[in-house]
Amino acid sequence: MIESLLVANRGEIARRIIRTAKQLGIRAIAVYSEADVDLPFVAEADEAVLIGPPNPAQSYRNTEAILAAAKATGAQAIHPGYGFLSENAEFARTVEASGLIWVGPDADAITAMGDKINARNLMAAAGVPVAPGTTDPAADLDAAVTAAAEIGYPVMVKAAAGGGGMGMGVAVDEAALRTEYDKVRAFAERMFGDGSVLIERYFPRVRHVEVQILGLADGRVVALGERECSVQRRNQKLVEESPSPAVSPQLRARLLAAAVRAGEAVGYRNAGTVECLLDPATEDFFFLEMNTRLQVEHPVTEYVYGVDLVEEQLRVASGLAPTFDPDALTPSGHAIEMRINAEDPKRFLPGPGVIRTWVEPTGTGVRVDSGYTEGNTVTPFYDSLLAKLIVSGATRDEALDRAKAAVAAFQIEGPKNNVPFFAELLENEEFLSGTYDTGIVSRMR
Repeated sequence: MIESLLVANRGEIARRIIRTAKQLGIRAIAVYSEADVDLPFVAEADEAVLIGPPNPAQSYRNTEAILAAAKATGAQAIHPGYGFLSENAEFARTVEASGLIWVGPDADAITAMGDKINARNLMAAAGVPVAPGTTDPAADLDAAVTAAAEIGYPVMVKAAAGGGGMGMGVAVDEAALRTEYDKVRAFAERMFGDGSVLIERYFPRVRHVEVQILGLADGRVVALGERECSVQRRNQKLVEESPSPAVSPQLRARLLAAAVRAGEAVGYRNAGTVECLLDPATEDFFFLEMNTRLQVEHPVTEYVYGVDLVEEQLRVASGLAPTFDPDALTPSGHAIEMRINAEDPKRFLPGPGVIRTWVEPTGTGVRVDSGYTEGNTVTPFYDSLLAKLIVSGATRDEALDRAKAAVAAFQIEGPKNNVPFFAELLENEEFLSGTYDTGIVSRMR
């Protein structure tokens, strides 16, 4: 097993990784920016290194500073968490070229899945269903208009290099396409340094369902069930649950088999997620993208399958067998995760500030993965995620009851937060029935 681990991230995910590392007797090393000096993950690490000012480009995306910290502390491995450098193939290659262990898939898999058009084509070749769309980037607006006419409106205009719900727009006709194409292309060039755009069929009433995969050290790829991720605002997830209320046993078998094929197609190792769009009326599903990293919502899978996915990541990176029997994976119960963000609960606009009160809910089936505590300052430099509230139960109804009690008990004063939104959602009949889709939040607003 790896003996020392540098966590190249911050907040709740850094704290989460550090917790498992210490439980395994691994020396946990944190890196932090000047803005995060007082956050819990810094104090909880065995060693912490200041790597730069608040600007992520000068700290959490500063590869030279992170590698220098790894060298100075004698770190054996680097875990990137999610976001920042987690899906940066060049950084993964540099880490391994430096003689360190990269806790994630290899750079080739990251590269293959990082370009959405290339990923679509690879998946289609592997027999994974993909939505009707372009097999090459739409080189210009005329090409996009021609492609959309062939695919049929409405269409999704997507940044080929994008991910995490960023760089997307919907066009219901040619006039809208002309606007969205220019907008998405400009955003993609600014954010990703790549203005390539793909055109894909847009499905107005779909569910967002993903499958957790794990590429084992022996070369096998296994699937640890699906997660429902359809509660979203601006294509960003707010709630995830496992198993999905929309997935029948027959559909689950098809979904998991397709996800395994997706992983096998790129020789996948370590944790990853195959995201799909699902038409609940027909049970047809289409590949959306593969996230080559640990997901924010991984705890719901941990509850249902009784595994620690960070530990499994570390075992794969160490060349060890998993803690579970890959041929006898048995899910049990139901789990729901709510992303507690520093944003107002109506328009979901960021609202940083000093946390005056922070009281986390407790009780059976309740877990809070938090990045902050009372007295900390939520700054505008990073993602608005404060904590993840995870509840579990023997059934979905029991998990929902625990979710209502936990949300009512979660007290945050200071920065704006979206806890009231979850209280509203947990009274929404569409959500409670399990029949919701990706438009639920817009219908609530």
